[in-house]
Amino acid sequence: MILPLAPYLSAMTSRRQFLTTAFQASALAATSTLQAQAPAAPKRQLRKAIMGGTLGIKGSLIEKYTAAKLAGYEGVEPAGGMNQQEVIDALGTSGLKAASVCCHTHWKQTLTHEDPKVREEGLQGVLTTLRDAKAYGTDSILVVPGTCSEIVPYDIAWERSIIELKKAVPLAKELGVKISIENVWNNFILSPLEAVRFLDEIGDPIVGWHFDIGNVLRYGWPEQWIKVLGKRINRIHVKEYSTKKMKDEGVWKGFDCDLTEGDNNWPAIMKALDDVGYTGWAISEQRGGINPNGLTMLTERMDRIFAM
Repeated sequence: MILPLAPYLSAMTSRRQFLTTAFQASALAATSTLQAQAPAAPKRQLRKAIMGGTLGIKGSLIEKYTAAKLAGYEGVEPAGGMNQQEVIDALGTSGLKAASVCCHTHWKQTLTHEDPKVREEGLQGVLTTLRDAKAYGTDSILVVPGTCSEIVPYDIAWERSIIELKKAVPLAKELGVKISIENVWNNFILSPLEAVRFLDEIGDPIVGWHFDIGNVLRYGWPEQWIKVLGKRINRIHVKEYSTKKMKDEGVWKGFDCDLTEGDNNWPAIMKALDDVGYTGWAISEQRGGINPNGLTMLTERMDRIFAM
């Protein structure tokens, strides 16, 4: 007698479905276990700070620093030449750390000025800033190396700046505080190759670079500067810039945009920082710090950038 096949085929199909389902469940469980055991991607070791000059909060220095701390910042970059005890008290009360100190004389008493007396005043400003940094517990100061103009030719500015900075090296080494040169719109040191040559001519590793990300887009790409400067970078300024606004409204209007809303290629910049092994302070020099909401917006956007 020939038995009907349907019941057997149905049973075989059910068995295959059962085995398939069991296999899939087993594979899913194994995958989940492996994912659970796999180490998480390392978090970038970047610490958020804000340049003191961009803190537009009304009130005392303690109130300004406390607002920055509440918004999520770990550090601040005060200017040199301030009342040391006032800064120390504000740091202590707020819980912020000094990420860097910005020289207070480098724009008016430039290290490239045609008057030797003014250059000496500029040098004394650098020395004061070094002492302030030591007092605040940080190991880097920001210095603009000078400016070029019709009165101060490029080659003369180069020579004067290096001479004056070399005079500051002994104190920097004594205090253990680095002098970090910032790229700014000073018509001077306009490429990363020049920046490396400039540091090499000073010839001491106590002098490195304070890389400003936003300042480069006018004439270059931040990720390329980072690659060339490499381990010479001691600090970074986190700043946005819009080349579209620059073209449509003027070069200074390029800064008139919020973080992540300009033309910085942040994933490429973050990768470049990873590639050169940069860790440590990332200091916001960016509009938005005029009230608590603005400060919170800045810290949140910095977190977003650092996760790219």
